[in-house]
Amino acid sequence: MAPEREVLFEFFRVGSVVRVTAIDAESGIEAVIVGDPARGETALKRLAMQKLDYVIAKRKS
Repeated sequence: MAPEREVLFEFFRVGSVVRVTAIDAESGIEAVIVGDPARGETALKRLAMQKLDYVIAKRKS
């Protein structure tokens, strides 16, 4: 089983939306999403994490 990697999240409210940045602590790779704050922090973190996984996979290929 692979160890969990450390991911930092930053939330920034911009008008009626929230900008979420997910940062891989080891590599420094970042992914940003913009979402509806009504979706909740957990859902926004999950979306940002999915995009971060995508960005990391793209860089490896």
